[in-house]
Amino acid sequence: MEQPRILPLVTEDNAYFWTSGQHGELHILRCRSCGHYIHEYSPLCPRCRGREIAPEAVSGRAVVASFTINHQPWLPGMQVPYVYAIVELAEQEGLRLTTNIVNCDPGEVAIGDPVTVAFQHYDDVWLPVFERVGP
Repeated sequence: MEQPRILPLVTEDNAYFWTSGQHGELHILRCRSCGHYIHEYSPLCPRCRGREIAPEAVSGRAVVASFTINHQPWLPGMQVPYVYAIVELAEQEGLRLTTNIVNCDPGEVAIGDPVTVAFQHYDDVWLPVFERVGP
């Protein structure tokens, strides 16, 4: 049974993020002037105020910065429990995404766990989720 989801609205400003998974890559905005990664979308760099911003593939490696285990089925048919997490990408300190940790027992997840990106495809969206690396 497919897990029910409320999907994001794909727009011209965020399509790079929600659709790059079709090629197995996670794309994050990066400033061409100073190299700073930016997530969520912004038309200019918060570090140098540069406007040369473009999506760039990242490694997909991260660590679990914070998480909670949800036991509430918010939608009919939703399978619980599941892990709702914030992961910090390897490319830059403070570069964080809100996501799910999948394909493991929720009780096995811990802060600091290394994880890697995977994608769940729904309609025109490839949701970036993360899987634990190693045992």
